[in-house]
Amino acid sequence: MQQQPWLQHYPENVPHTINPDEFSSVQALFKQAVDNFPDHVALECFGLTLTYQQLDTVSNTLAAAMQKEFGITKGDRVAVMLPNLFAYPISLLAILKTGAIQVNVNPLYTPRELEHQLNDSGAEHIIIYTGSTPALAEIREKTSIRNVVTVGPGDGSGADIPAPPIAENLGDHIRLTDLLTRHEGEKPAVVELNGDDVLFLQYTGGTTGPSKGATLTHRNLVANTLQFKAFVPDANEPGKECVVLSLPMYHIFGLMIYVAYAAIGAKAILIPNPRDMDAYIGAIKNAGFSVIGGVNTLFAGMTMHPEFKNVDFSRYKVAFGGGSKIFASTSERWHEITGSHIIEGFGLSETAPILTLNLMSNNEFTGTVGYPVPSTDVKVLGADDQPLPPGEPGEICAKGPQVMKGYWNREQATAEVFTPDGYFRTGDIAVMHEDGKFEIVDRKKDMLIVSGFNVYPNEVEGVVCELDSVAEAAVVGAPDDKTGERVKLFVSASGKGELDEDAIIAHCRANLAAYKVPREVVVLDEIPKSNVGKILRRNLR
Repeated sequence: MQQQPWLQHYPENVPHTINPDEFSSVQALFKQAVDNFPDHVALECFGLTLTYQQLDTVSNTLAAAMQKEFGITKGDRVAVMLPNLFAYPISLLAILKTGAIQVNVNPLYTPRELEHQLNDSGAEHIIIYTGSTPALAEIREKTSIRNVVTVGPGDGSGADIPAPPIAENLGDHIRLTDLLTRHEGEKPAVVELNGDDVLFLQYTGGTTGPSKGATLTHRNLVANTLQFKAFVPDANEPGKECVVLSLPMYHIFGLMIYVAYAAIGAKAILIPNPRDMDAYIGAIKNAGFSVIGGVNTLFAGMTMHPEFKNVDFSRYKVAFGGGSKIFASTSERWHEITGSHIIEGFGLSETAPILTLNLMSNNEFTGTVGYPVPSTDVKVLGADDQPLPPGEPGEICAKGPQVMKGYWNREQATAEVFTPDGYFRTGDIAVMHEDGKFEIVDRKKDMLIVSGFNVYPNEVEGVVCELDSVAEAAVVGAPDDKTGERVKLFVSASGKGELDEDAIIAHCRANLAAYKVPREVVVLDEIPKSNVGKILRRNLR
């Protein structure tokens, strides 16, 4: 193993390693919280709450129902296609208790995307939001789905909240509330689990061909929970934390934050639709939350909301940023109100997800994704797979107990993403600083080559977003006869001052090398984004 310069910068209370086998499964992590904090509020949504004991009981009911009615056994795949509602953690814990594998599905998927994921995973059962049923109805006959459980916004909480209609051509299905009523008070047959058992199939974005299922085990998630807890102990006080879950739980970042905080008896405030910024700010305004996770676009949207300054930050400890690069301008605006910067980290679906994280003690915005977490080795490799010295950009590669087994049923694809000595190739370009902090430069595939020079979109976007008149920015490459590619910039207006294209170009000229300056500026009402808030550059291309 290479020398790890970051270890000397760990605080005294942060261990260099964790034991990924400290808990046999994620189910054992959750049981710890139920035993220690049965009466603590586990979930809050739409002003309703569930305690840890209630959550354990209702997930037992669902697990028993799935075993008895659907015959679900260990290793079966169950798709979960839900926004952040009570039914999500209830389903997660029920699936855990049956020993089945959860297939996380974006509820906004098109029929085509859904068909691929269901068939690739071999899922025979699906727990689906009523509003997503039209997509399933269109392709159900082309899949192996046998059992469909439909979910409304209040299901699992006892409240009857109006739900979008179920597609008329869906075929046989049962409502979650009916399934729970039918098996009330029942407990599932006990299933033995260990760290090697598969927990999630987490499908990657599919930006380079069809999406692939990252096979994440119980050990992967236990390891990442313990790594996270060890690295930021001040934001992991058992029974004391309140976390805002605005990141969707079908995304690995939101899912891992939920698992990590459920393990210590925290209260989770579920945000079904963070794009409705008025409702979102309303839900957290007086919640007294201590922890929040998000992507740059979410934090930027919050800081621009007129009510943000009136949010109760009296118990606030930390904001974790990831999924895409956090811009300095966003973190500065966040700092103005909260008194602290956004703590940026780095990870992927394939790494459960956290590989690196900044320390909470940072009192300035570093622009880096911090140090590798305990028991993790990270190196930057050049085109010849040789390690590069600090300051040289190359592909960031990682090894640790949180790294996936491989891609579901794809041996060739799995072989391609691991180095001969077992490091996972992330596909991201990074530099390591002398002190062992890492800075992500960009995605390999998003990099532009202008007249032979590398241009990283994140750098240009960060400069453009320094302007008050710009809400969001996105850079792609456009074909150019002279330079091979030219920088094409898309922006949306913040409403503060006039959005002047000439002023944007002038600002870029003053702050960037000539070949990085956009040659074309396109103003859009809104930059296209994924459900998680990542900018979709492929749509802009």
